[in-house]
Amino acid sequence: MILTAATLVDGLVFPECPRWHDGALWFADVHAHAIARVREDGSTERVVLDARQPAGLGWAPDGALLYVRMVERTLVRRGVDGERIVADLTASERVQINDMVVDARGRAYLGGFGFDINRGDPFEPASVYVVEPDGSARVAAADMQFPNGMVITPDGRTLIVAETVGRRLTAFDIAPDASLTNRRIWAELPTFPDGICLDAKGAVWVAAPVTGECLRVRAGGEITDKVTVPGKGVYACMLGGHDGRTLYLCVAKTSGPELARGMSTGWIEHVRVDVPHAGLP
Repeated sequence: MILTAATLVDGLVFPECPRWHDGALWFADVHAHAIARVREDGSTERVVLDARQPAGLGWAPDGALLYVRMVERTLVRRGVDGERIVADLTASERVQINDMVVDARGRAYLGGFGFDINRGDPFEPASVYVVEPDGSARVAAADMQFPNGMVITPDGRTLIVAETVGRRLTAFDIAPDASLTNRRIWAELPTFPDGICLDAKGAVWVAAPVTGECLRVRAGGEITDKVTVPGKGVYACMLGGHDGRTLYLCVAKTSGPELARGMSTGWIEHVRVDVPHAGLP
């Protein structure tokens, strides 16, 4: 089925990493250095005004906001006790960190760049890192082809990662100690994936910036539905709304060189779908 999205919010720079939380869609407006949330009626509020190029968002079990500062390569906690750095990955990741998913125990899985894609540097493999609630960090999976969006299945046992350069979704079993094992290809894709989200039938919605689409993909690679956003790139997606059946898209109009300089125009688009949200984020 082919669906068409409508604009919910305009006037953004580069929205990314959307999350449905506490009755609103939260997202990072990366090059505006802000974290914002939008209600179903489109009313928008900036929650963090100096997030310093934020990306992946999540929440600790006590309700504190966790977010990534991409260039600084840090994981930040923002709660009732103020804001502090939880983990500094500058010694492990030489370029940037990007998207993130936080599990039910507050453990954060983060993807690194591995190479400077914005400068057009040659490809180098990257890692997925896991950060424990106490701030200790380690490599959970190496030799990834630009890990990007990530989801955890409702039972907490499987992590699915979008490998952008690899044009695939890769799955891991999550061990009790947060280690990742049994690496396998979940689906090969016809395009470069960015952000992803999971629905209640086990399918993954995949944002495809280059083609301006969002694809619903089943394990093995079957595409069942497609949302088109003509003239814009779709960089991330999230299921939410009062019943979990609104698919939100982070879209932007930009080119690679402009984006590397923080220049773009962004929107939040939305469309109703049949199957509700499941899992994390």
